[in-house]
Amino acid sequence: MTTLDTVPETDRRAPSLSAGSGSDTDTDRGRTTVEERAVERIVAHAVSEVDGIAGSARASARLDGETTTLEVRLSVTYPASVTATTERAREHVVRRATELTGLRVSRVDIVVAGLRGPVVDNRRVR
Repeated sequence: MTTLDTVPETDRRAPSLSAGSGSDTDTDRGRTTVEERAVERIVAHAVSEVDGIAGSARASARLDGETTTLEVRLSVTYPASVTATTERAREHVVRRATELTGLRVSRVDIVVAGLRGPVVDNRRVR
């Protein structure tokens, strides 16, 4: 779990993140806590925004203060390049996780769990 301390209006710098170890200092405006599960959902959704990803991805996050390490399990659409698709996914996940949580992503391990053919509409017109 990671805690995001909000800053007083007089301080316009970016909010600071700290580990939720119980030693956090509250500010006048309160504290926001980002749980690992929230980071995992953000990451899983970010993966779905990448072309060449098939189905839903699963993500796990480990938080250590202001840093997170991620693991993503996903399927790639056949015949897309696995290497190119996973590299796009990795870059997008880092960008979105940082943008939405303020955390620094130190590592993204990707497990390609399968290849799936493109979705084909087999309905017949009568």
